[in-house]
Amino acid sequence: MSRISIPTVDNSVEASKPLLAAVQKQLGVVPNLMKLVGHSPAALEGYLSLNGALGKGKLSVQLRERIALTIAEYNGCDYCLSAHDYLGRNVAKLSSAELDAARDGRSDDASTEAALQFALRVAKSRGKVSDAEIATLRLAGFDEAAVIEIVANVAVNVLTNYINNVALTDIDFPVVQAKLAA
Repeated sequence: MSRISIPTVDNSVEASKPLLAAVQKQLGVVPNLMKLVGHSPAALEGYLSLNGALGKGKLSVQLRERIALTIAEYNGCDYCLSAHDYLGRNVAKLSSAELDAARDGRSDDASTEAALQFALRVAKSRGKVSDAEIATLRLAGFDEAAVIEIVANVAVNVLTNYINNVALTDIDFPVVQAKLAA
């Protein structure tokens, strides 16, 4: 059971209701994470704004979902693993093999694997990556804007991983557990 209450949309903070309505319109549902973060309209607006902006960036939905899985596995966030496994299957149309590989920062595609390994290194080193790691990413076809977006995707996923790990958010997707916990 969640350690922080998850209000219904109707019982949410008034300032969060329009934001949650926009989530409902876009997704057809309001996931527990959104209702939980809605305790703080500022946090919800910030999360939705950054996540929405990154969706308009250079990185494909397939790569963004893979990064989300890599970071969720690293941080042991079962909620995010469950959500991004679902989104990876149903929105990004990734195979089970690719979803599982992404959890380990791997891919059959060398360019994708370079991005996932870089994302994992950013998380592990708290952003203190080497010149060689950036050069490897560039050789894999990622320009400076893509490097920034990979880091931003790591950051937005760390945010949700930490919120869900603190709250022990009730999972409202088909459950996927972190390998370290399995």
